[in-house]
Amino acid sequence: MTQKQRVANAAAYVLHALPYRETSLIVELFTRSHGRIGAVAKGAKRPRSALRGVLMEFQPLAASWSGGGELKTLTHAEWKGGQPMLAARALLLGYYLNELLLNLLPREDAHVELFDAYARSIAELGAGGAAAPGLRRFERILLAELGYLPLLTETAEGGVALDPAGEYVFVPDRGALPAAGQSAHLVRYRGAVLNAIAADDYSDPAVLQQGRQLMRTLIDQVLDGRMLNSRRIFFEMQEP
Repeated sequence: MTQKQRVANAAAYVLHALPYRETSLIVELFTRSHGRIGAVAKGAKRPRSALRGVLMEFQPLAASWSGGGELKTLTHAEWKGGQPMLAARALLLGYYLNELLLNLLPREDAHVELFDAYARSIAELGAGGAAAPGLRRFERILLAELGYLPLLTETAEGGVALDPAGEYVFVPDRGALPAAGQSAHLVRYRGAVLNAIAADDYSDPAVLQQGRQLMRTLIDQVLDGRMLNSRRIFFEMQEP
């Protein structure tokens, strides 16, 4: 028998919301203490509901819920404030982060570092400025937390530290391999570039470009053919 739980004032963000019956919503929350959870927000669409206008994506919340099944019952949510609304390109990038979590993060699997990385990325998107370094950092932490990121700083065979001046290929389900003798179709990375990606150091534009390429390759491997709507829009817009 599933044990019922009551959770109060958990740090959370809304990842997605769907209408449920006439007056309610089913919301997917990303919480710091419990990971991703699904919850029914009863009566949230009613004009006088305390939840109406609070369950907004990309806004920090304190959420309370109860229940022990697949879907919890959201009992309270409070907007914590301080986060500018996302708009234009920043909004699309926010949806990209949400889609990654919805597709890859299992329910009720807490990842505190990942939650903190998400909160930081959303704050950076709201503040404007360069978004790419923060996105690459989030992607790296997501892959690492879920166990999909091979070591970036050592060779896959032998665990030898990468030579900063050496040339390597990166195979998603294995890791870094010396480029000598590898297929010419595989992208080459200098050891210094892979070390910088591992350290989230994107001060060099070349590292930023290759970091985007590497993270896309790794995420595509994990998505296993699933297409993200936000990515489709980026491709149509030919966004970098």
